[in-house]
Amino acid sequence: MKGKISKKRVLVAMSGGVDSSVAAALLVRSGKYDVTGAFMVNYDVEKTTGGSCWLPDYRDALRVAAALGIPCLKFNFTAEYQKFVLEHVYREYEKGRTPNPDILCNKFVKFGSWLEKAEQLGFDFLATGHYARIGEVKSKKFKMKRYELLMAKDANKDQTYFLNQLNQKQLARTLFPLGNLTKPEVRRLAKKFALPTAYKEESMGICFVGEVPMKEFLAGKIQTQPGNVVTTKGEIVARHEGLAFYTIGQRHLGIRNQESGIRNDKKALYVVAKHFAANELVVGDEDNPLLYSKEIKVTGINWISGQEPKFPLKCQVRLRHRQPLVKCEVRGEKGQNLVRFNTPERAVTAGQFAVFYKNGECLGGGEIV
Repeated sequence: MKGKISKKRVLVAMSGGVDSSVAAALLVRSGKYDVTGAFMVNYDVEKTTGGSCWLPDYRDALRVAAALGIPCLKFNFTAEYQKFVLEHVYREYEKGRTPNPDILCNKFVKFGSWLEKAEQLGFDFLATGHYARIGEVKSKKFKMKRYELLMAKDANKDQTYFLNQLNQKQLARTLFPLGNLTKPEVRRLAKKFALPTAYKEESMGICFVGEVPMKEFLAGKIQTQPGNVVTTKGEIVARHEGLAFYTIGQRHLGIRNQESGIRNDKKALYVVAKHFAANELVVGDEDNPLLYSKEIKVTGINWISGQEPKFPLKCQVRLRHRQPLVKCEVRGEKGQNLVRFNTPERAVTAGQFAVFYKNGECLGGGEIV
């Protein structure tokens, strides 16, 4: 009689939201895995009432785990989050750049520290509720598998943009159960499985800030210096509170006429540049040429395949989450890559990520200089 084949052990990250709840339910119901839930604390702030900010989500994760009949562990990664995400975010904002904390969190915490913890505990895989897919390509030449990060079935929910820093080792140990589902399908499954989070509203905040405005979050954490808001012609039209609080392309209302003191909230102006030496915020009309870029420089590109492609590379690029893919050409330069767009792109922002795609595969990405 053959011995019983042991199931692969999966640690599924349960955030207390509907997506991770359904991901856990699908793994349990497949019968293929030995599933354990885990709630990860990355950021902790005491609310005036109700205790820590993460407590409501933790309770929801526990309720879902109980409904599925699986254990739910709790881990604290606030120190790792502070070191790898928050400190970088503060430094970048002080420089007047606009970082992407979600990408850093995925790279260093979720698929860094979390995955390391899963491996230490003897789990074969880490599963999350991300909308993405993983493909496997067998190489006859090297007699080994290559993993591809593929766009999700639901193009509107696709999260590969935030996963562009993952590597082959991480993809080999990761499961994305929702990759072939749409958001409406996930909602229907949550109701079908009678999960406690089936009707829970979706959180739209940044991973560690929640729904608090970024300006409010940064206040007191970085050093800023007020300065002048000027037009592209050099006319002083207002005062800004610190260059760190403004993003290229951001709408800037409430310009006050310096002579009459009359505030004009009807004229919409947009941030088109930052003059760091003079500490000036430059504003212009919506179609100002300074808002458009024909080419950009990108540094530190992570190629998910583990190998740098042959240049010039003709592919598509996404400069922000949910932005339509645009055609481009990537060329290699000294320590950087030059990306040329087929058509000029609006409001390209330093510190954000340019993420490259080809035939539905996320090739990787790097920071915009």
